[in-house]
This record gives sequence, structure tokens and C-alpha cells, in this order.
Amino acid sequence: MLYLVQDDIGTQLKAVLTREDDGVAVNLTDATVRLKFRARGSTTVLFTLSSITTSDEDKENGIAVFQFGSGNLAIDEGKYEGEIEATFDNGSIETVFEKLEFYVRADF
Repeated sequence: MLYLVQDDIGTQLKAVLTREDDGVAVNLTDATVRLKFRARGSTTVLFTLSSITTSDEDKENGIAVFQFGSGNLAIDEGKYEGEIEATFDNGSIETVFEKLEFYVRADF
């Protein structure tokens, strides 16, 4: 479970994508990596974040960094889930099977 606070901006999430069968990093150099975010139990995607990773070395090592921006976390307190998807230049799409689980709490 990942914990977030309502209305925060600038919060980042770092994900390292590796192949389950051999543990090798997924080379993300030619990919657009996105995090889709929705309320748990819903089918409606609330927003999508694109990876802000710019370093070629990080991309080669499967690193994707997502930054929550203005309005993303202006949502109700509760449980949410995310899905990471990589779309490669050749058109292939790979989706991480495990969903990310989030809990958003109210700000003071």
C-alpha cells in the first residue's frame, strides 16, 4: 500500500520494471510509460500520469518516475489503485500485471 495526502502536488512515485522470469530490467528507452489511477472498485480512470524519467541510463534500467501534479490528488479520502503500462515505439504494449494500491488521506 502506498500512502498519499489529498491535494499534495509534487509527490513522486518511482517504479523499477523488471521481467518476472529472469529479473532483468525492462529497457524503457523507446517507450512511453504511463500510470493510470482510479478509485478501487471503479472502472473509471481519474487521471493518467506519464513518466518524467529523462535519463537514458535510468530508462535502460527500467526506471519510471511519476509526479502527481496540480489537481491529481484533489480527490476523496479512500482507497485507489494504479496500473503501469509501457507503450513502445513499435506499437507493442506491456502492462504490469500487479496493480498498485494507494490510500489517500485527508490533509490537515
